[in-house]
Amino acid sequence: MTQFDLFNFDFDKDSFESKSRDNGFTYWYASELSAMLGYTNLKTFDKAVNKAMTTCNTLNIPIFENFEQIQRVENEKTFNDFKLSRFACYLAVMNADNKMPIVAAAQAYFATLAGAVNNYLAEADNVERLVIRDEVSEREKSLSGVVHVRGIVNYGYFQNQGYRGMYNKNIQQLKQLRKVDNGRTLLDFMGKEELAANLFRITQTELKIKQENISGQIPLENAAYSVGRKVRDTMIEISNVKPEDLTTQQDIKKVKSNLKSKSKEMKKIDSKKQKKDK
Repeated sequence: MTQFDLFNFDFDKDSFESKSRDNGFTYWYASELSAMLGYTNLKTFDKAVNKAMTTCNTLNIPIFENFEQIQRVENEKTFNDFKLSRFACYLAVMNADNKMPIVAAAQAYFATLAGAVNNYLAEADNVERLVIRDEVSEREKSLSGVVHVRGIVNYGYFQNQGYRGMYNKNIQQLKQLRKVDNGRTLLDFMGKEELAANLFRITQTELKIKQENISGQIPLENAAYSVGRKVRDTMIEISNVKPEDLTTQQDIKKVKSNLKSKSKEMKKIDSKKQKKDK
């Protein structure tokens, strides 16, 4: 399916705009947005909304200004719903299932609003990157806590072994290959698939250590290396691409900066719309 083909599937932008409500805050109901995207179950779409809230939190943008959980009554049935700002709608759509044709068309529309009409697929990937990157940080903290009570003396050596297993290079060598400054982490320049692979490596390393009751500097390093090696072998088997050959992506700090700017721009869109409607 080409980018042009996506526009053969209808995301009714006029209907979307008409469904906005205003009580001092322009919002859309998540239930109505999910139906427009082709979801038949609001609970399924809730996953995208939850990811959107995580993204918002990662950006240090107040969640309460963009998401409000409420109870609604419709056809004599009470159900949980969300009031979503335009920016919250944007984040939810970008975190939705783009294998659904209407979702893909909606992503193109929202990217247009965000000033990225010719690259909406990269836009969606970058939004998803933020969620995975945040989760990697949390799992790294968890792994660090586990190994420090099991006898790790030098965490840097332990961490390097995980990278050596997965990339056939230590952290410093990989930074040189990808031209990443020493003061930055490699994770901030990885695409979503590579981040997901590292998330799997980290969680499985922690699981192996716990299940096999591994302790001591060298045994823990060996565990990190062996899990990294298995992840490497699996990635090569599936994609025929070595992990170290994956391309460097846009700096996650730049992604965050761009998204914060989009939040402000979308507020301006609604401010102009409110003035026009008066």
